[in-house]
Amino acid sequence: METMPVLRPLRPLRAGSERRAADKAARPVVESRLQDFVVITGFSGAGKSTAMNVFEDAGYFCVDNLPPEMIRSLVELFMHQGSKVERAAVVSDVRGGIYFEALRAVVDDLDALGMGHEVLFLEAAEQTLVTRYKETRRRHPMAPDGSVAAGVAAERALLAPLRARADTVIDTTGMSAAMLRGKIADQFLPRKAAGRLALTFMSFGFKHGPPREEDLAFDVRFLPNPHYEPELRELTGHDARVVEYIGRDGRLEELYERLYELLDFLLGQYVAEGRAHLVIAIGCTGGRHRSVAIAERLAERYRGRDDLDVAVAHRDIDERTRGA
Repeated sequence: METMPVLRPLRPLRAGSERRAADKAARPVVESRLQDFVVITGFSGAGKSTAMNVFEDAGYFCVDNLPPEMIRSLVELFMHQGSKVERAAVVSDVRGGIYFEALRAVVDDLDALGMGHEVLFLEAAEQTLVTRYKETRRRHPMAPDGSVAAGVAAERALLAPLRARADTVIDTTGMSAAMLRGKIADQFLPRKAAGRLALTFMSFGFKHGPPREEDLAFDVRFLPNPHYEPELRELTGHDARVVEYIGRDGRLEELYERLYELLDFLLGQYVAEGRAHLVIAIGCTGGRHRSVAIAERLAERYRGRDDLDVAVAHRDIDERTRGA
């Protein structure tokens, strides 16, 4: 009868896994083609499906919404002689709390197998999760009474022990889908799998604090502020009247020319070194007018390049407080 082999880690464990390395070194191991196994979990609405898509695009064998009890069976299937799967990722969550103990047991099982694996935990701030659920009009799995905030709080408390066991924790607060894809590509994927440079132009308001994800930031508060024009105050940088108002300042075109020159040079260097993701932040006072218009124009300038995947994110465009 064929015996079930036990995986041997075929790659160095990443930061966060060292705490289990000593235990794994003493276990009996045999060869397997499976080199990379990632368990994606975390808060509902934090971006687990987006994360899975990144791994799938990079050639991983992926399974979404897999009940925790089935993960070990899947791993054993991949460990069987004849399996050609080298990299795999699964998304698993607690589904209202009913699978919590099972998911914790799975992590223990993977540790016991001595295989090279990674637990990726995605989280986000409470208000971010509430907003995402309101936008999609979906019910939170831990909020049967319809209170999304209560569901988010309950899930956060329930998953705290699992979060502590994770090898990598990514906070997706303020991230667009493109930014999350780039973050995961930077941390998990080889450069050849990461593909083009994911370039995100993010508008923001300095009064709300700088974005945590920024790589480069430009301050455009020297331009005239549409907030002080009553007929423009409730508009945004998407509106033609706001764009026209800002454009009356002769310095704007010079700003674009200088930014193009700088970014053309920098982007070429980043692409050449194989960088996967770059966030360029454009800041004004409130993040509704000037920064939005400029971020949109910069994104339009670089769309269409074969080596770039361009996205735009407007972090503070919906803030209605003073000083746009």
